[in-house]
Amino acid sequence: MKRSKKPLAVKLSAMLLLAISVGGEVRAQSGGGLYSRPPDIGRQETGVPEALKNVRIEQRLGEQVPLDITLRDETGQLVQLGKYFGSKPAILALVYYECPMLCSQVLNGLLGSLNTISLTAGRDFEVLIVSFDPREKPELAAAKKKSYMIRYVRPDAEQGWHFLTGDENEIRRLTDAVGFHYAFDQRTGQWAHASGIILLTPQGRVDRYFYGIQYEPRDLRLGLVEASENKIGSPVDQLLLYCFHYDPVAGKYGPVVLNIVKLAGAATVLGLGVLLFVLWWRESRRAQRATGGVT
Repeated sequence: MKRSKKPLAVKLSAMLLLAISVGGEVRAQSGGGLYSRPPDIGRQETGVPEALKNVRIEQRLGEQVPLDITLRDETGQLVQLGKYFGSKPAILALVYYECPMLCSQVLNGLLGSLNTISLTAGRDFEVLIVSFDPREKPELAAAKKKSYMIRYVRPDAEQGWHFLTGDENEIRRLTDAVGFHYAFDQRTGQWAHASGIILLTPQGRVDRYFYGIQYEPRDLRLGLVEASENKIGSPVDQLLLYCFHYDPVAGKYGPVVLNIVKLAGAATVLGLGVLLFVLWWRESRRAQRATGGVT
């Protein structure tokens, strides 16, 4: 006697309904904000001279950077910041070119990540390296650009890198807009500052902060895709952005468990649906053959 397939089909149908109900329950339980207010990122106040206590990065997400800020590029040409905006997002790194260590580590970390991702400076985004030391001149900027363009492994991409200098008032307008607070340490004769890079939208608004001196290539790519308002990137990036969300506190992308569960649930529902269809099709074929044999 042939074993009936109905119990298996019933079980699979029950599993299908369970997967759908679990997805609905997860959606119902999601409601609160994902993240709390981001803290200021900077030095601990204990033991720090009074003049350096305000050295930090203060998040200004959504802030409009003044596009009429006037700086000088590495050739000495006066340029307005707005020249670099309009159609592409930008990466902003605030450094000073004669920094003995930290600024070079920031630029090295940025370069390493950009050499890894498929997006290219000049084509997909702009890179703005701005010295916050008003004493530095275009000659220093040109030398710094030359040293980094040798190591950026993309043909003709140097047009997307801009090494800029400016006077104190214009620099302050920029640093204040993005919340980058720094100070000159008279004791060491150096600038005290935090480390990180900032992503700006094509309109010049602050969109993302990445802290430290190493930047995860995946995070940097996803940040650029989001900052571009999804004008660059691939369908895979859109899927990753569904599963990963920018955490302003950590300054990086982390998994969104809810969305991962949703995708897993959808895949389960689809798989069970396909399996049920195959079982139904096989039963139909078997019934047709049996009927044909009788006639």
